[in-house]
Amino acid sequence: MTLEEDTKKLRDRVFGMKVKHRIKCGWMKLRKVSGVLCGKRILMKLKGKFYRSVVRPIMLHDSKYWVVDRKIKQSMCVAEMSMLRWMIGVARKDRIWNEYMRDSIGVSSIMGKMRKNRLRWFEHVMIQKETKAVRVVMKMYVESK
Repeated sequence: MTLEEDTKKLRDRVFGMKVKHRIKCGWMKLRKVSGVLCGKRILMKLKGKFYRSVVRPIMLHDSKYWVVDRKIKQSMCVAEMSMLRWMIGVARKDRIWNEYMRDSIGVSSIMGKMRKNRLRWFEHVMIQKETKAVRVVMKMYVESK
């Protein structure tokens, strides 16, 4: 195994652990506020607003720094849909489409929000002066063997 392959495996493992931790934190917060989010008398749009302002920011904390691959996308989307189903009180066997649930609650996809976060970070980097370390490193070219 080369050093590059080892580095890639280690990076994937570290980011996988961070994503799992963020998902667990999201579930902990959801359980903590389940009285509000899972109540039958609470309006769906209000549940969605509460989810967007309380649970989702916890799951997306530091997501602008993540190297997002297929596994991370899939685990975040699965966790989000599980949470939304739990909030609404719907099981998978009810066969309700994800888009319908998102529309009824008023929540967009978590992947869209992750993309916006990364683009916001990129914009922040591009605003920096040319002499800043971030911009200098961005323009570096490393020759391979």
